[in-house]
Amino acid sequence: MQGMRAGVLILVMVLTSSVGSCGRSNRNVSLVNPSMFVTSFSSSTNAKPDFEKEIRPIFQSRCMPCHFQGGKVYDKLPFDKPETITRLGTKLFARIKNENEQRLIREFLAQP
Repeated sequence: MQGMRAGVLILVMVLTSSVGSCGRSNRNVSLVNPSMFVTSFSSSTNAKPDFEKEIRPIFQSRCMPCHFQGGKVYDKLPFDKPETITRLGTKLFARIKNENEQRLIREFLAQP
């Protein structure tokens, strides 16, 4: 995450420089407010992933049918309930190997 923010900051710095590539002044580009980009980026990453739209589909694709209604372990570990996912935490990564899916689950677990 820090690397992405640094990349955004570098991009903003390049866009806001007052000298164009040919040594001419580029006043239109220098009017960009760098904090606008950093704030937008930061606020979009603070939202907790939605369980029904983002988290549950991961488990449906990886843990179906056993951990869903009618499955052999549904009564013990129902993966269609956010409480189960919160309780198990990163132990779930035994089956979830995709880094983007793990990132989403971590973000879900990190938010109150």
